[in-house]
Amino acid sequence: MIDVVTSSPSPESAPATLTIDLAALAANWRLLRDRSGAPDCAAVVKADAYGIGIEPAVGALHQAGCRTFFVAHHGEAVRVRATAPDATVYVLNGLLPGASAAFVRDGIRPVIGSFDELADWAEASRDAGRRLPAAIHVDTGMNRLGFQPDEVERLAADPRLGAIEPALLMSHLTSADEPEKPASRLQVEAFDRARAALPGVPASLANSSGHFLDPTPAYDVARAGYALYGGNPVPGHPNPMRPVVRLEARIVQTRTIPAGTPVGYGGAWTAKAPRRLATISVGYADGYLRQASATDAHDGGAALVAGRLCPFAGRVSMDLIVLDVTDVPEAEARRGSVATLIGDALDIDEVGRRAGTIGYEMLTGLGRRYGRRYLDAA
Repeated sequence: MIDVVTSSPSPESAPATLTIDLAALAANWRLLRDRSGAPDCAAVVKADAYGIGIEPAVGALHQAGCRTFFVAHHGEAVRVRATAPDATVYVLNGLLPGASAAFVRDGIRPVIGSFDELADWAEASRDAGRRLPAAIHVDTGMNRLGFQPDEVERLAADPRLGAIEPALLMSHLTSADEPEKPASRLQVEAFDRARAALPGVPASLANSSGHFLDPTPAYDVARAGYALYGGNPVPGHPNPMRPVVRLEARIVQTRTIPAGTPVGYGGAWTAKAPRRLATISVGYADGYLRQASATDAHDGGAALVAGRLCPFAGRVSMDLIVLDVTDVPEAEARRGSVATLIGDALDIDEVGRRAGTIGYEMLTGLGRRYGRRYLDAA
């Protein structure tokens, strides 16, 4: 067996640096906790804490007072448990066949959403000689995971439910970021019917945008996700969250090209006038999506150089992006100068929009080749 050790490059040697503000992360959690009014505000730290790193994120959130965490996979839960041994950790994606023993061993709670999962966890409880805690997921409109509404009465009468400890009843809002739609109201009504069928179980419904619905459906446990990391939970309105992530790259090379010169793979972008270009060492291998490419027919991503917006020129390639820095003085856009890809006017939601996607995808895809710099939460 070969042991492989991976690590990010140091910020000093890396061509691009990802700065992660743990103090801002903790402040965002406190804001959402206070806004929810719920007795408990959990943090969703799946997808490596939305790309910023489970260990530093959980450490900062735990220090701020968070004691409940949600992840997608068992392996993520193990990392949370190692960082915060006293925390309650739920696995959103359920219980796969044969996985119960690992959950019991590691003190991790599955989110159960089917009778098969219930049967497995009830058997694990009997083997353990105690009622093992788990969350019960009721589907109120997402149609991905969870007990369907017409199954809830049967679930309430199932003797296997008595073999486990239902520690939480939860569902997931589909359209909380679109409050003008009736979906959230209808989901709250469906969730309340499920609560009536399963009385006495603590309840959780509000996601990040759910904290800002009127009224806020927080119940006993609110669940903060994307907004923790600086994403805007109220699209179309000023972002109440502090930015957490900043991505900066240094310019590798500059050049001046005449009008009519194509740039990048396929020559998809052509200079309409003489332009000055700068190349940075970031690409889709670093999670900066190829769909952020700029072509003659489509404006793509952009970066900030010396505070000026510099659009991409040509396609995003595996390791490189070309910027049009014509409007930046040469002294401020030269080899070694800094280009900001995420930060300031280019917040994570704007970056996602320019790439034809959402900030979630950009954030969770940030790669391991960046030098990572963590600003202390203290």
